[in-house]
Order: sequence, then C-alpha cells, then structure tokens
Amino acid sequence: MKLSFSPASPFARKVRIAAIELGLIDKIELTPATVAPGTVNEDYSKITPLKKLPVLITNDGDVILDSYVIVEYLNEMAGGSLIPDYGPRRWKAKTNHSLINGMLDSMLLCRYEKMVRPQGLQWQAWSDDHWNRAWTGMARFENMPDVLNGPFDISQIGLVCVLGYADFRFADCGWRKAYPKLDAFHQKMLERPSVKISVPPAA
Repeated sequence: MKLSFSPASPFARKVRIAAIELGLIDKIELTPATVAPGTVNEDYSKITPLKKLPVLITNDGDVILDSYVIVEYLNEMAGGSLIPDYGPRRWKAKTNHSLINGMLDSMLLCRYEKMVRPQGLQWQAWSDDHWNRAWTGMARFENMPDVLNGPFDISQIGLVCVLGYADFRFADCGWRKAYPKLDAFHQKMLERPSVKISVPPAA
C-alpha cells in the first residue's frame, strides 16, 4: 500500500499512528506529497481532486480517503479495536472524531490565513473565529475524562494530533497552561512509540 503524506500533516500523522499501533506500518510505503493553497499539483489532483492529505492507495489500486476512512480501513484489515464496532461507544467515537477533524481544519485555515494569504487581504475576525473553534474544542475535551482516560482509540489518536499540531504551528498559544488535563494526557501519550516517532519536525 502507498500513503501520501507530509511529516507536517496532522491528518497523515493520525494514519501513521494507527498503522503503527495496528502492526501495518511495514506494509505501507510513505510517499511524500506537497499540497498548498494556490499551488498547482496536477499529478496529485489526478489521485484526489480535493488535493488533501493523506490518501491511501491499496494493493488493488483503490484510492481511500480521508484520514478517518483510512484508519477505519486499516483497523478492519488488522482486526483492531481503534474504532468501536457497534453501539453507543461507536457513535461517541465517531462524533468525537468529527469534532477533532473540525478543530484541525480550523487550525489549518488559521495557518493558511497567516502564512499564505497576502498581507492586506488577511481577515483577522475570520481567523479569530476559526481559532476559537479549535480552542473551545480543547476546552470540551479538557472535561471529557472518558476520552482522556479511556482505551486507546481513534478519539485519543486524533486528540494527540490536535495537540501536536498546536505545538508545531502555534507554539505560543498557551494550551498547556489553559488545559492542564490535556497536558497530562499528551505527556502520557508521548510514552507510546507510535506517538513519539510521529511528532512533527521542528517548525
């Protein structure tokens, strides 16, 4: 299998963590890809018109996206337990993950607004609104002991990627001071090899 990825992408990191935990990482070839707003990448657009990372190309040539669907595919392939099979826990995990993905989307948009959009065209209120979505999402998880102390699953993997991306791109945001339970959770998660090895490189 081939996984398009960037070491800076929190979405690709999510899949890498899952693949390591499921014992499948050695069956996946990591294929670097570069995507950015306003930058043409015709080859990658042929794989996915959305030009988003990551994409998994199976041994049969099928294209699977996005990160959650890829993790679900790998989890099923390995007979894993990263996504509950049925019942209330499954829908809670999927809902938590939808919130997490939305937080990551908002953080990425803040990054693009600051670093990619030309000076004079930046919209501060729009950026502040998206950052507030990520920040209040952290506040929600700060008060969710069932996620912070629960079994290692897609919710915990996604949350690790949110906090890691905050460190990577928003190092001065102060999330550790504001959310000490998330800080303790993150420190605990860094003890897992899959989490530690996938930390983004220094910005």
